[in-house]
Amino acid sequence: MTEIEPGAEIHADHPFATAAGGRGPVRRFRGRLAAPVTLWTAPGGAGGDPAGLTVSSALVADGDPGRVFGVIDPESDLYEAIGEARVFTVQALTPSHRQLADRFAGVAPAPGGLFRTGERWRDTEWGPVLDEIGAWAGCRFAGARDAGWGRLVEGVVEHAALGNPTPPLLHHLGRYGELR
Repeated sequence: MTEIEPGAEIHADHPFATAAGGRGPVRRFRGRLAAPVTLWTAPGGAGGDPAGLTVSSALVADGDPGRVFGVIDPESDLYEAIGEARVFTVQALTPSHRQLADRFAGVAPAPGGLFRTGERWRDTEWGPVLDEIGAWAGCRFAGARDAGWGRLVEGVVEHAALGNPTPPLLHHLGRYGELR
């Protein structure tokens, strides 16, 4: 059996990606902007499982209090969980989290569920946080409004953990990248 090296890709392009000609100019413009890849999580409501989603349309606004904004699919489990729990986390992913990012984006399998694929998680009052994550924020839901195909979710930052600075995982032109 041939082994695939870690990080190797099977396809040159994403097999489910919309063809370039089928993407509108705004989506293509957005793809030309490098964006940080973050993981948003929320606790499960009424004894249910927690929810999570990879989000690259995210912004942090400094202030007192600080705020985070992210465009979330209104039909996602995460959007529903944030609405119920009224809290969520935002975690800064690193290049070592590419597969995790794909699982939480729904483009890679997650046998047994998103939070049962081998990573270690710790519970916080804002939702599950990856044990190995250095930078993350615990947020209180402040509202949402329509934004393009998604909902612009706003959160007030109640807790910020920084850890040691690490290179970010970036998304650019439909692919992951990193600073060099």
